[in-house]
This record gives sequence, structure tokens and C-alpha cells, in this order.
Amino acid sequence: MAALSACKQHARQIAIIDFFKTPEKVAYRISPDGKYLSYLKPFKDKQNLFIQSLTDGKVRMGTSFTDYSVRGDYYWTYNNEIVFFQDNIASDEIKMFALDIFTLKTSLIISQNKVRIAILGRDRHEPDIITVRMNQRDPANFDIYRLNIKTGELKPYLINPGNITQWYPDANGKIRLVRASDGVDESILYRPNDDTPFKRIIANNFKTSVRPIAFTGEKNHFYALSNVNRDKSALVEINAEDGKERKVIFANDNADIQSWDYSKNTHKIELVSWDAAKPQTHYLDPDIKSIYDKLNAELKGNEVDIADRDSAENKFIVFTYTDRNPGSYYLFERSTGKLSKLGDINPDLKQDELSTMQPISYKAGDGMVINGYLTLPLGTKTTNLPVVVMPHDGPFLHNGWGYNPEVQFLANRGYAVFQVNYRGSTGFGKAFHSAGFKEVGGKIQQDITDGVSWLIANKTANPKKIAIFGGGFGGFSALYGVSFHPQLYNCAIVQHGLINFFTYIKDAPPFFKPMVQMTYERVGNPETDASQLRAISPVFNTDKIRAPLLIFQGARDDRANISELNQFVRELQKQNGSDKVRYFLKPMERTTFRSQANRTEMYTEIEKFLDENMRVKQ
Repeated sequence: MAALSACKQHARQIAIIDFFKTPEKVAYRISPDGKYLSYLKPFKDKQNLFIQSLTDGKVRMGTSFTDYSVRGDYYWTYNNEIVFFQDNIASDEIKMFALDIFTLKTSLIISQNKVRIAILGRDRHEPDIITVRMNQRDPANFDIYRLNIKTGELKPYLINPGNITQWYPDANGKIRLVRASDGVDESILYRPNDDTPFKRIIANNFKTSVRPIAFTGEKNHFYALSNVNRDKSALVEINAEDGKERKVIFANDNADIQSWDYSKNTHKIELVSWDAAKPQTHYLDPDIKSIYDKLNAELKGNEVDIADRDSAENKFIVFTYTDRNPGSYYLFERSTGKLSKLGDINPDLKQDELSTMQPISYKAGDGMVINGYLTLPLGTKTTNLPVVVMPHDGPFLHNGWGYNPEVQFLANRGYAVFQVNYRGSTGFGKAFHSAGFKEVGGKIQQDITDGVSWLIANKTANPKKIAIFGGGFGGFSALYGVSFHPQLYNCAIVQHGLINFFTYIKDAPPFFKPMVQMTYERVGNPETDASQLRAISPVFNTDKIRAPLLIFQGARDDRANISELNQFVRELQKQNGSDKVRYFLKPMERTTFRSQANRTEMYTEIEKFLDENMRVKQ
């Protein structure tokens, strides 16, 4: 393989499998009684549940699936059972199981075709009962059920009238707060108990957000993240009786508060976090601060998060990570102060062989400040580098600081990696978020282009060696880039890319329908904004695409129109040649590739593709 830059002489080339193999140990949880740990670990390339006793340290294999992995969103119940899911891609079937950890007997609870299900809460007083949401009755609407995991009995709890999009259970799984939305206008509704009808207490436009968190334990007040009458989302306390904000508990002038830790025992928010250049935390509870102070002292140089805790809030699962470490798990015991390492997500990667993710900012053409990250390959060379631009999916999400296997893989191969939080990205306040509305194909894409121009102007980028690579909306951005700025990019890589805004909106799965009106406001209405959506949709601009393309797609992706994508690729191959437009369609994959073999093949192809197309043309 040709060396792309002098940087490659300073870094050992790490095997592709080491970046993208199935995690070694992940998704640690602790049982409510604090006696057991659980985690996912590969067995024959599929993630399976393992149980470890904290009494004697003995580890037992809880499941041994070889067809599909156990999903990471599993839960302990209060009677020491584990409820978990399997996604059977071949039959488009979500299976829900219960595992008795004493007998290791697995029971199938629910198995339904094309039905989506998620756990909302559990009940200390009725440990066999969990609260679930499921679109069994109507594919377009999720209803709430009370499920007995011992008998399989499923009782309707809340039938969706057609506009409820979020439910907020209390500590015992009782739902007292819900969010209703038509996609544009939304409301928060409250009821004091199960026998009382919901009443609306807050009404907002979708640009303004109130996100309930939990009840405070005082009267009927609850915590929420709110940007009502302010630009940045703050932690506030609201009276559920009238919807009025009682007080601001914590606000940050520079970013939205995005996450929190809540104690079910004290009914207090212990801390809040937000993304700045790196993750930031403010502690609201002195006891939890003392724990974090101890953890931060012992785990210096790492970001530290409490991932789970037992009911007594004495034993904590601690997760640590950096931009160069995918993560490690620890067990911390408050009563003894003991910290024990449990496992690493990927022990084969060495931190000193990976690259730092550097926060950057620049001004777009209209003066708006845009933030992002630049990851340089190891070595002394920092100028005239080959660059891979990676727009994030969304568009209304954001890049954060931390470990990213794609970024580290590309940096290890000698590329600088450029990630942009263009306008419309979340986390930077209401005004910045709203600035991206109906700017898909407009100022959003210009922010990316301005960022590449900034890299070239400050000599970081070799202007003859720039690629663009993205998934979902990032895939659209990649195709837009080579369509409308062909002089800027050598090539593009697209994963599950958005190629047609009309079919993307029209073909949305039924349970996405409440978001359609919001999509009209944020992205565009297929009727009133038809000319703009047509002008930017890659499927109508194949004549403009001349750069080499590499496209990956899972055939079972809910959001993909496979026949349209196949036709799009055929048109491009007819126009440019099959050697310039390579297409990999995997029949048994959804949006992201779950098979380790498919992931390894994909990144092997990406490596070859970039090596072929990022040499300076003579």
C-alpha cells in the first residue's frame, strides 16, 4: 500500500479487526440487590449475556445465541431476572426474553413480526411487572402495557389517542407525565394518579423544549430540561399542577444541559453534564461529588461516568473513556471506597498508538462561529495532510469529544479527520439549532465547505487530497459535496445515505409519522418546498456526480428505499463506470453493520478506496 504521508512512518499500522471487532466486554449492569454483575461478551461472534457473582467471583454464561446478538438495552428486574431483546433481522421480529439468573433458564415472553418494543420502567412493589411501550395495536402508535414476565400476561395500561410521543414513568413505573405532539406544537400533560385523566400543563412550539426527568419528591414538582424563555436548555423545577417553572437549578451560558444523574433514593438530581470542547460536569449533590472526586483522582486522564448502581446506591458501575480509549468498566463500593477493574471494551488497542481529538472553531462565510474536531495522524507533520471530512448524521444531532473507531482507523492510516458541528446541530442552544432549519443543501452544507476552505487556508489540508465520508444525513452531505463542489473532493464514501428527500419523508416507518410535520418545518415540505428538495436530492443530480464513490447499505434498513438506491447506483455506474462507483448491499444488515465479518470487509474496502483515490494525480 502506498504511503500517504510522512506521518505513517511514525505509527504502527493497526489491523482493521482491532478497531472494528465485536467489543470484548460491554454493557455492564448491576443487580438491584448488588449481588451480581451482568455484561455482554462475544460467543461465536454474537454478543451474549454473562453473569458474575460478587460473592465468589464466579462467572456463568447466561445465553448462548449464535444467530443474533443480545441487544445492549437489557434490564434487571427487582426479582433478579434479566429482561433482554434479540433483533431477528431475517423475519423483522423483535424477541423479548426473561433470564432467571439462578437456573439460567431463558423464557420467550414476546415475539411479534414488525412490532417495536421498549422497556419504560419497573416496579419495586411488583417485581414481576415491567412497563413497556409497543406498537402492537397500531404500527403508527405506541401504547403502554404492564407486562408480567413470569406469566407473559400483557395488560393495556395507556392506549395512545394518536398524539403521545413520550411517556415519563415515576420510580415505580407509574406514568404521570406524557408529551403530546403533532410534530409542530407539543404539550406536556400531567395526572396525579392512574385514576385521573391527563390535563395539559405546558404548551410549546417544537422549537422550544421541555424534557421532564423525574419527580422531586416534594409536592408534585418535577425536574426538567427546559429552554423556555432562554436560548440554552437549563435544569429547572416545575410544578406539575400548573406547569409553571418554580426555579432554575442550573444553567450554562455556552451550551445546553444534556444529561444528568438522578438518585431514586433521595429524589435528587446529583449532577448535570454538557458538551463543550470536552464533556463538562457540574455537581449538585456533595455526596456524589465526593465519589467523583475519588474516582477522578484514581482514574486520572479519563472521563468518568457512573453507568449503573444498585438499589441501596452503595455499589456503582463506573465507565471511563478518552478520545484514545474506547472505554473500561470498574466497580466502586461506597462503603469501603474500593475500586475494582471489571474489563475493557477493546483491550487490544494501545492508547499511545492512537491520535488526540482536538477541538477547533472557525467562522463560516456569514460570520457564524462553527465548532468541530480535528484529529491528526501521529507524527511530526501537521501541514499538507490528506484529509477525510466526516459530516455527522442527523442533521439535528452533533459530534462530541470521545473515542470514535472510524476516526482512529483513518488517523492510523495517515489521514487527518475533520468533524463539523454545522448550524442546526444540537447542544449549542436554540438559536444555533434553529439556524439550520430549511438550510439542508444551503447554509448547513456551506458550513462544511467553509470548514474545508479553512483547513486549506491554514495549511492543514493538502487541497489535492480531500475525501468526504458520512452515514445517513452525513451520506447526503458527502454526495452533495461531490455534486456541487466537485473541485474540492477527490472521492466520497457513503453509508446508508439519504439520496431522496421525497421518499425519505414519504416512506418513513409508521412509528416515525408524528415526526413528519416537524421534518417539514426543519428540512422542507415536499409540496411547498418541492423545487428546493428536488434541487438538492442526489437521486436527481446523478449527472453532476463524477468523483469515485464507495457506497454501503444494509438491505433491512427501516429508512432505506432499496429499489431506488439500486437504480441510483445503476445510473451512476452507467455514467461513470462500475470501477468508479462501488456498491455493497448486505442482505442481513440494518442501518449499521452488526456482523464483524461485514464490518471488517467494509473498512478493508474503505482503506483500499482511499488509498487508490487520495494520491495526487500526476
